[in-house]
Order: sequence, then C-alpha cells, then structure tokens
Amino acid sequence: MTKSIALSLVLAASLGLAACSGGTENAANNAANSAENASNAADNAMNAALNAADNAANAASNATNNVANAM
Repeated sequence: MTKSIALSLVLAASLGLAACSGGTENAANNAANSAENASNAADNAMNAALNAADNAANAASNATNNVANAM
C-alpha cells in the first residue's frame, strides 16, 4: 500500500513537471527514475520490517530454547 501511494505521488509530481517544462523526454526519464527510486525505497522498508519481525521471532525462539535447556 505504501509503495502504491509513493508511486502515485511521484508520478503525479513528475507529470506536473513535465507539463510545465520544455524537455518532456528528460522529464519522462526523471519520472521513471523517481518512480523506480520510490519503489526501491518501499521495497527496502518492507524488507527491513520483515527482517525485524524475523529477528524478533528468532529471539523469542532462542529464549524459549534457553529456558528449556536450563531445566
């Protein structure tokens, strides 16, 4: 969801810039690059969240195993 919102905002801003500028090809390239950057940022954020969740699950599992081994 965050990814689609970010892409929509980037594309809307890029289209606005393209409409006001003389270099539509450069604006289109910039829009494509901005959209790709936004997509990559969203992917990185999602991966970070997934990694944090995995790390938390692993920490819980390790704590459980440590308690079981201590008995």
